[in-house]
Amino acid sequence: MLNIIGIGLNDEKDVSVKGLELIHSSDFIYLENYTSKLKCSLEDLEKFYAKKVILVEREFVEDGKEMIEKAKTQNVSLLIIGDVFSATTHISLYQDALDSKLEINIINNASVLNAIGITGLSLYKFGKTTSISFHDSEVPIKVIKDNRPLHTLCLLDLTPKEDRFMEASEAIARLISQGLDPETKVVVCSQLGSKNPTIIYSQAKDVKPLNKYPQCLIVPGDLHFIEEEFLENFK
Repeated sequence: MLNIIGIGLNDEKDVSVKGLELIHSSDFIYLENYTSKLKCSLEDLEKFYAKKVILVEREFVEDGKEMIEKAKTQNVSLLIIGDVFSATTHISLYQDALDSKLEINIINNASVLNAIGITGLSLYKFGKTTSISFHDSEVPIKVIKDNRPLHTLCLLDLTPKEDRFMEASEAIARLISQGLDPETKVVVCSQLGSKNPTIIYSQAKDVKPLNKYPQCLIVPGDLHFIEEEFLENFK
């Protein structure tokens, strides 16, 4: 059996009851180490789950062969920070499991794609999501322009195993160099899903490093007056 389990955005307690039951019944538990960053340690997870958790990188998950092979005779769980199929898809692993005729459990959870609702921006008014990587690319600025008058969620690059996380201020500097008006209003979010998330609404030129991760950036499109009024909470 293969379980693909979203474990939420914040800490060890964000896992669902159904997900925790499957973890407890698993022979092997893997945690992908490249999608995001939790506000707890691997040891915290292992203590709460009462199970050993094996950290794995992108190559292991994308290959999937070891998990698929073990899941033919044993219970295997892959833990995904956030939701299973949101910011980083794991559809190829799911397809391989289907092709192998495995018993599969998919357990969804909170994702940055819905957690941004805390900003007051309507989720129905977001266009295509884009990612701003450590490598130079003009795709994000094009997506922002093409999305207007809709809002744009920008996911920021990270390499957790190197403890490297992009600041929204760095992402904005890249966008400004590619033509974003420095006076454009933006929303910076950090540690969504936690007890004390940081949300800042300001002009792009005024965003400073937060040193609090993970972060995402929203470039709003046309604002409804209710959205505009709610964003005033974060100035």
